[in-house]
Amino acid sequence: MAALECLGSPSVAGRLSSTTKTTAEKWKRHIIRQLKLRDRSQKIMFQDVILSYIKLLERSHQKALITEGILGSVARHPFLPSQESLSSVISKDVKAIRDLRKTSGELAYQVVELQRVIRIKDSVLDKQHARMCEVKRPLGMVEAEFLSLQAQVEEVQEGNCALKREYDSLLERHHGMEETYRREKVRGSELLEDMIQRKRLAAANMNSKNEKRVRAREVNLQKELETAVKKKVDIDVGLGTEVSTKPASPKSETPEKSERCHGRLFRSASATSPRILDSIKELFEKKRRGNTLGSLEEDIYTPVGICLAARVPAKALHVLDAHELGINAVRFSSSSNLLATGGTDRVIKLWDVSAGMLYNRGSLDGSNEGITSIEFDPTGTRILAASYDKSALFWRLDDCAPKFTLTGHSRKVTAAKFKCSLRQVVTGSADRTVKVWDLHRAACIQTIDVLSYCSDVVCSEYFIISGHYDRKIRFWDSRAASCTQEVPLQGKVTSLDICPDHRQLLSCSRDESLQVVDLRMSNSRRTFRADGFKCGCDSTKAIFSPDGNYLAAGSADGAVYIWNVNSGNLETCLPGMHSSSVNALSWSISGEYVVSVDKSRRAVLWSDF
Repeated sequence: MAALECLGSPSVAGRLSSTTKTTAEKWKRHIIRQLKLRDRSQKIMFQDVILSYIKLLERSHQKALITEGILGSVARHPFLPSQESLSSVISKDVKAIRDLRKTSGELAYQVVELQRVIRIKDSVLDKQHARMCEVKRPLGMVEAEFLSLQAQVEEVQEGNCALKREYDSLLERHHGMEETYRREKVRGSELLEDMIQRKRLAAANMNSKNEKRVRAREVNLQKELETAVKKKVDIDVGLGTEVSTKPASPKSETPEKSERCHGRLFRSASATSPRILDSIKELFEKKRRGNTLGSLEEDIYTPVGICLAARVPAKALHVLDAHELGINAVRFSSSSNLLATGGTDRVIKLWDVSAGMLYNRGSLDGSNEGITSIEFDPTGTRILAASYDKSALFWRLDDCAPKFTLTGHSRKVTAAKFKCSLRQVVTGSADRTVKVWDLHRAACIQTIDVLSYCSDVVCSEYFIISGHYDRKIRFWDSRAASCTQEVPLQGKVTSLDICPDHRQLLSCSRDESLQVVDLRMSNSRRTFRADGFKCGCDSTKAIFSPDGNYLAAGSADGAVYIWNVNSGNLETCLPGMHSSSVNALSWSISGEYVVSVDKSRRAVLWSDF
């Protein structure tokens, strides 16, 4: 009963009423059922004690009534009995009282025993009640934990549902992208086949043109030979005078054709003499060789204008978005009126520089990935470019398609430069190699393992100089493919440039500084820094001015910084024209213009007027 009263208390009732969910009601009903069974079993155990106690009370009440009745009857009797009768009555009453007392004592003893048993049962019941309370406390904690876990389960289920919905949407997108990828792959294969077909047609067309040109030249030469055979040439040579003959066509003239000759006087010579025939034959062979890549006229440097004093730019003359994507490289030709830019849109664009403006002249296609560097040959008629597609490409300006592609690197080509002979080029790559190529055969003739990611290369007469991500500049003997010297720096090398007189080397590195190394004394180094200058990326280019008196580099904030080499001070800073990091610059050979390009496809033409 006490357990039922405890369960019936407001706190328990409130607790039971608070959990109305199905899972909570089941175990609560089970506990109530178990408590009722225990109350019923304990009540049966004390039923006899309760009945005996009720009987004892009834007998005590009966005894009191009997005694009261006897005394009342004696007091109300009108005639007092005799002494004997009275004493017999009293003795009977006393006997009855004694019997009652005896019975009452037995009953009292039983009551005491029953009370002792009740006390024992009560103590056991109290212990069980205390134990039940102790069990209820962890049960409440378990119940609270159960509710929290149930809430967590619901949250997890909701999260799982959300993830399932997201997964379904991503799966649907994946299927759509796979379908798009398949379509684009088929389209790419079709475009590749189309491009290969076009390349074949272009190659066939070029071969036919070359054959026609060769045949035309042979016909012209044959006609000239026939004319020369029929004619007689009078050669009047005096002592100390120059031998002069009728000049040949302009295409066949070379510096080797005019000689100074001292000797005796020749009155006349026939064109059919062996000496003249040998000279004509040699001329014919030279003309035939002139159609190949390794012709004599291409192997000799043409005179390039010398800049006596470069102009420090002061303002922007022309600003334009030169490409569809970011621009990585820019270069002036030797004539200073032609500019080439290359970027991540896989195209090299040519620009005419006239009256402070850039005019689009055309574009050179053929690269499968973005352009990383550009180099003009000294004649200004050929372009060499490095590409992300692990190759270097070679163009003639009169043809928009590349003449050939130099493939062999396993990672992107970061730099491609002409060597002094112009018959060889040097490429540096992220695959930790530098390769030397023969342009006559379009083949690699030397591979140098350079131990680290190569970011840029420059060439001198006998050395190849490479800059690396391991913070070192290495000098390589191109004849022995061996490293002769290492120059350590404080940051990753992003670019190299060599002074026009080949006496100084400029490096740009990620420690926000430029360093000039004296190639005659490699231990002599000067560092150039400026407040605000920050190298924007791992391929930021720094350059010498054409007279070697200034350094120029672009910063991550879009400004162009120019230092004076002789004083070591910052000459000027040109901000405001670029909205992103400046990747590369080029200074015209005339010293009149500077062009800067950035990651946001913008090109800016600078000058001092």
